[in-house]
Amino acid sequence: MMRSKVKVGALSALLIGTLVGAGGFLSTGAASAASVPGAVITSSSADVDHWVVPQTQQGGDYWTPERMQGAIPGEVLVQDNIVAGAIGTVAAGATSLVAPQEADPEQSPTASRISPVSHIGKVFFTLGGTDYVCSGNSVSAVNENTVVTAGHCVNEGPGAFASRLTFVPAYENGSAPFGQWNATELYAPTQWTNSGDISYDTGFAVVSSLTGMSLSDTVGASGVTFNQSRGLTYTAYGYPAAAPFDGETLQSCYGTATPDPYGQSQSQGIPCNMTGGSSGGPWMIGSGSTGLQNSVNSFGYNNIADTMFGPYWGSVIENTYVAASA
Repeated sequence: MMRSKVKVGALSALLIGTLVGAGGFLSTGAASAASVPGAVITSSSADVDHWVVPQTQQGGDYWTPERMQGAIPGEVLVQDNIVAGAIGTVAAGATSLVAPQEADPEQSPTASRISPVSHIGKVFFTLGGTDYVCSGNSVSAVNENTVVTAGHCVNEGPGAFASRLTFVPAYENGSAPFGQWNATELYAPTQWTNSGDISYDTGFAVVSSLTGMSLSDTVGASGVTFNQSRGLTYTAYGYPAAAPFDGETLQSCYGTATPDPYGQSQSQGIPCNMTGGSSGGPWMIGSGSTGLQNSVNSFGYNNIADTMFGPYWGSVIENTYVAASA
């Protein structure tokens, strides 16, 4: 029997029973993608969809405080087209990582408010003439200007890519201490852009510099890792906006990952009650915001309370990261 998923965008009244989308410490010693074992990938083109955002569709001055307040959760964009029993295995290769970092919360499904983290923020974008909001994170990259979020926050899955996508790091109560970073290129796995396969619900945005300094130089950038063991313990971050949250402050959850109980995806779930708007927020291995990122808030089931699911980062998502980060 198919269970419905609920996207976690910004204002959904549903908990993470459907697809989720959402949105510290400066990272140190960030490594380039070239230092990642297996980062030189020659077969990635079939797995990666790339969109160069025309200048006329970039954020510019579009995102006023009023438009940010009016943006709705990106979760409403997720298409539930997963058929039970038709889920394939997510390809996994050699474990790879960029820049280990350190860590610190407690195991509980209840999200707790924390102070803004410089490299974690909100992602605003437009699709089909409607404004949406998710969460995202700055990650280590050769170009030093790469943001990761949920796939449904950059592409309809399947369908069009977003326009006017902008990243607002360390957002809190309308404040944008590091400004707005407009996307010039968007990347997502073809498994997402062509068929909306929720097991690949991850997207990347290359953003433009505001002042001549790169994003990572300005706010820091998390290390990333792929093809890790399943069942790890994570700290997840995001900006949930549906009650009891309002999307104005950063929240975090902590817990150990378990498989999708319905087998409708290769994603894993952790104890977490974050709601719409948290889509795309990072999952850090261990405790604290300085860990290696290894997934994003993606979806929840409406009949499984207090559980957030995130895609397994295998070789396909690694390929997408390498393409974007270069």
